[in-house]
Order: sequence, then C-alpha cells, then structure tokens
Amino acid sequence: MNRIIKIILLDILRSKIVVTYTIILAVLSWSSFALEDNAAKGILTILNVILLTVPLVSILFSTIYLYNSAEFIELLLSQPIKRRKIWLSLFFGLSLSMVLAFFVGAGIPLLLYSFDNVGLMMITVGCLISVIFVALAFLSSILTRDKAKGIGIAIMTWLYFALLFDGMVLFLLFQFSDYPIENAMVGVTALSPIDLARIQILLHLDVSAMMGYTGAIFKDFFGTSMGLIISFLLLCLWAIIPFSISLRKFKNKDL
Repeated sequence: MNRIIKIILLDILRSKIVVTYTIILAVLSWSSFALEDNAAKGILTILNVILLTVPLVSILFSTIYLYNSAEFIELLLSQPIKRRKIWLSLFFGLSLSMVLAFFVGAGIPLLLYSFDNVGLMMITVGCLISVIFVALAFLSSILTRDKAKGIGIAIMTWLYFALLFDGMVLFLLFQFSDYPIENAMVGVTALSPIDLARIQILLHLDVSAMMGYTGAIFKDFFGTSMGLIISFLLLCLWAIIPFSISLRKFKNKDL
C-alpha cells in the first residue's frame, strides 16, 4: 500500500497542473501580504482564495486524474491486492499531493506573515478543504463511467457549495423571517463544508460583519471552543462520509 501511495504521489507531483496550481497559490498569497498594510487584510484576501480556488482545483483535478488512471487501476486490480487498499492508496496519494501543494503555495506565506492562531487555523482549514473535495471527487468519479458526466458532477458539486448554498440559505431566511428558525440555521450551516471553513477562520477575526447571516448565527450559538470542536468534527465527517460511500461502491463495482 505504501509503495502504491508513493508511486501515485510522485506521479501527481510531477504534473504541470499541480505545479502551476502551487505557483498560482504562492503568487496570490505572497502578493496579498505584500500589497496590504497589515496581515489581517492579507488573510481575508487569502481566505477567498481558499474558499473558492482550493475546492475547485482539488475536486476537478482529482476527478480527471481518477478517470485518466482507469488503466492503472485495472492493472492493480489484476494483482493480488485488495480493492480497499487500492482505493485508499489513490485517496491518500491525491490528498497528500493537494495538501502539499496548498501548504507550499499558501501555508508558507501564512507561517511567515501570520504565525498565530489565525494563520495556523487557515492552514488547517485549507488542508481539510483540500481533503474534503478530494473525497467528493472520488464519489463523483465512482458514480458514472462517463468521464464528461463525472467532471460535470464535480463542477456542479463545487458550484453548489461555493455559490448556490448561501443563496438558498438566504432565500429560506427571508421566506421564514417571521419564524424562530435560528436554531435550524445552525444545523443547515453544517451542510456546507465551505461555510464551516469560513466560520472557523472568521470566528478568530473581529470581522463578524463579513461572516454573512449564517456565520453570525453560528457565532452567537457556537462562538466557543466547543463550537470549534464541533465544526472540526463536521469537517472531518465531510471527508470521511463521501469517501466511505465511494469505497463501498468501488468494492462492489464491476470493472
């Protein structure tokens, strides 16, 4: 299993797409801190990159890589290797490469310019978001053999969590504004890993006005260490559950 992970990891790290992704993250991160007069403004700029660019690249690259590796996967299946080990190796290889690219591109500038709770929180959340959307990519790719459909599912998944989810939540809030639905909104917020990631970071900054309505409600109810623990556990579940479903489907799939 370790040997397969090493092969996959080295193959991905040689990819021009991953190298370009790392360089773009580095340019955006370094320039954000260099152009702003204080680190807090630079962090807010990088936050938008983490919440939009990192999920998109993670889910799209991972989905395409899995489809392009179909022959390699079939070769591994012909060997006396359990399907579970193959799927786990692919997941760990892709997750490690995405996390490493994020850390080199955005993590190092954050450590240098904001070596505090906020900077460390952003690095942790960025790594978790990378792993979560890799897991969602595994689920997208296992749902259909058609590469175009799989990539379409991946893009729609990112679009939903990055853009559509907040719009749907605001619509519900305006429609049911006369009812006490604040407690329900806390539960609804847990349905989006990007919202959870945003709240994790902004709870550590005095910028509650920028958190949006869902973030403000979350802060009122869970602006404590217990709230952070709960949201971290939810983020971990967002990585575990989609991958577990994809693993189950892969083990039973006729290739």
